[in-house]
Amino acid sequence: MRTEVCEMFGIEFPLFAFSHCRDVVAAVTNAGGFGVLGAVAYTPDRLEEELRWIDEHVGGRPYGVDVLVPARLDLGDASGGPGGGGGPAAMLAAVPQEHWAFLRDLFDRHGVPLPDFDAARRSTARGAGEQVTEQGATDLIEVALAHPIRLIASALGTPPPRMVEAAENAGVPVAALVGTAEHARRQVAAGVDLIVAQGGEAGGHTGEISTMVLVPEVVDTVAPLPVLAAGGIATGRQMAAAMALGASGVWCGSVWLTTEEAETPPHVKAKMLAAGSRDTVRSRSRTGKPARQLRSAWTDAWEGPDSPGTLGMPLQMVVAEGAMRQINKVAESGHEGARELANYFVGQCVGLMNTVRPARQVVYDMVQEFAEALDRLNAITGSG
Repeated sequence: MRTEVCEMFGIEFPLFAFSHCRDVVAAVTNAGGFGVLGAVAYTPDRLEEELRWIDEHVGGRPYGVDVLVPARLDLGDASGGPGGGGGPAAMLAAVPQEHWAFLRDLFDRHGVPLPDFDAARRSTARGAGEQVTEQGATDLIEVALAHPIRLIASALGTPPPRMVEAAENAGVPVAALVGTAEHARRQVAAGVDLIVAQGGEAGGHTGEISTMVLVPEVVDTVAPLPVLAAGGIATGRQMAAAMALGASGVWCGSVWLTTEEAETPPHVKAKMLAAGSRDTVRSRSRTGKPARQLRSAWTDAWEGPDSPGTLGMPLQMVVAEGAMRQINKVAESGHEGARELANYFVGQCVGLMNTVRPARQVVYDMVQEFAEALDRLNAITGSG
């Protein structure tokens, strides 16, 4: 295939794979696509370790890194003054007691033990305080740019000027995820090189506009800047549709969650394999911002009449992520209550994710399906 992004990054297929798993990133890159490591949950030391491993396994082939740079944080009383980020203790103090009480009750109702509740809270608050801030993202960017990455992507907001400047100085293009045409205009003004138009079908943080509507809007808004289509894309037929809408390639995340390499917990992977496209929900219950995920007893509880309501980012993460680690740990033993609560971020394409395949096979299958879709269109137009 020869599209603008293929030429831009020296790849065979305009297929970008967002994953938190280094094995998936390397497998897709080695198969001719472009792996992108999602680094939001990493400390700088952990990211250094992961990128060193990827460097050793891709043989100089191109890959990228995605960092989360929220445009706005809701720190409550934990801001600590100008610049925010009052630290883990301040974040813990900013979470209302009613939210901790609700969490304890939720665990009790499902029979899930939480043996060291205070330690889990401190650990999660420390992670949120270090990572979901501009400074935390900047630290990760510095680590990433010290490696031979070919792309750095910003999620959840316009990248700060120092990120764009640092990437430009390193000769690394900057990508940004958007959910509206207006967001895309802001990203262009900020100096990004590549736009990812992500529809509401996507897993993780999304807007409300569908991929079919959003992609042509963004393509027309930012031309001649290249655009990747994202949101619910898991097959070559969808890839062909995205290219017909004007995209130069596709950005996929959910489809890798059920691959052989994925680090998805087995009980969550089983849920995904059994799920249909209606089994996801946009919920603030994990991060404080709308994020599509598997519907479970967890999401139902936070939307229920007894819920105190979700907090903003990152305070909801302080409540949720330590709890979800414990839920997953207990669920692995076969505990039914924990399995009812367990979930993960995934898009509506989960209904198309019915088998476990190696990541490289997903790439090859998508390319084959893409070619077959083109053959059908050529037969219709008589240009084959």
